[in-house]
Amino acid sequence: MLPLVSLSLGLLLLVSVLYYHTVWSNAVRPKEPPKAIPKYPSVTVIHPIKGLDFGGSENMKAALETTYPGAVETIFVFDNVSEPALPLAKAAIAAHPDVPGSRSARILICGEPPVGRTGKLNAMGAGLEKAKHQLIAFCDSDVRVAPESLQHLVEALAGRPGAGAAFAPVAVTHPPATLGDAGYALMLNGLYSPVIASIAERNGGEMPFIMGQFMVFKRETIDAIGGLESADGQLVDDMYIGARVRAAGYRNVVAPNTVSIIQEGLSLREFWGVYVRWITFSRSGLPAWGFRMHAAVPVIVSWVGIAGLIISLVFGWWLAAVAHAAVPLAVTWNYDSLHGALGGGRLGPINRWASLFVLVLAPVVAASAYMHNEVYWRGNSYSLDSSGRLKSGDAIPADQKR
Repeated sequence: MLPLVSLSLGLLLLVSVLYYHTVWSNAVRPKEPPKAIPKYPSVTVIHPIKGLDFGGSENMKAALETTYPGAVETIFVFDNVSEPALPLAKAAIAAHPDVPGSRSARILICGEPPVGRTGKLNAMGAGLEKAKHQLIAFCDSDVRVAPESLQHLVEALAGRPGAGAAFAPVAVTHPPATLGDAGYALMLNGLYSPVIASIAERNGGEMPFIMGQFMVFKRETIDAIGGLESADGQLVDDMYIGARVRAAGYRNVVAPNTVSIIQEGLSLREFWGVYVRWITFSRSGLPAWGFRMHAAVPVIVSWVGIAGLIISLVFGWWLAAVAHAAVPLAVTWNYDSLHGALGGGRLGPINRWASLFVLVLAPVVAASAYMHNEVYWRGNSYSLDSSGRLKSGDAIPADQKR
């Protein structure tokens, strides 16, 4: 009887993997771009930049090569004049002269973040104070937008009644050069982006929070949530801002176009830091356990399969052992397949197994994230309280950390 129960459990786990693969594959399939709008409002796009991203120069050039039909003002925001990417921004601006009434770009130095505010939020607020145009967009420095990305984002915002903000889903499309790159790409393309896409599809294209790699707001929305400073004290400010947008009665719309995050050369140690940081972000960033559980499903299924495999081998239930052994392999296949569906770069023979590495380490990473209330992010070290918020607002440059 027990061997049959174990075999049935293994088969049930495999069916669940197939079910989620079907749901997530449908969610990430290419979608029609939003409809054009009669008049395109002017947009200020603010790029907070800290440190030196791989491909940062190309990302800045891409930001200035937009085909948006309306006026665009681009502001690259740095903490100080010694930032290593500052010369790259100057070069990009020099190569794309201003067009009066249509295109302009400049650099803003905002200073170090004050107590209780992340560096990114501080740069966003500084850019907002100087912004001239009707809509306000924010774009991370590791994102490489396509020429039409801003247009689709604004169309998504304008095309939904009651929308206050819109954001673009992201994917890693650059071919991974290291095992760390592969782990990063498979986590984003195989898990985070498909989960967000499936939830948004179920909610009619809306989300209760924002994934803020590339997002746009109406000014009235920012005013309604109490300004960007309402996110002071939050580590995951974009998700928190999105939750406030919804609480204020506006909608967060997911644009149909995916934008690319550029990542290359990530060591296993650096990937470990990213992995821990993402788990830490989920503590305070995601508004409900329901969303976290969606992301946790592949990990839970894999570990139940591994436990079932061990038990089956101990008791000699060979057929059940085969079924359970297939479970983590099936989840790995699911990650790899979704990575390809989102346009991810080709995985080599070793990198193809990075998702299994991610799954096996998940409990250890989660424990580390909950045991060590400190996050290194974009050159700063942040101490957190038990809820995952900034502890007394610490924001200390990592190279000054003792």
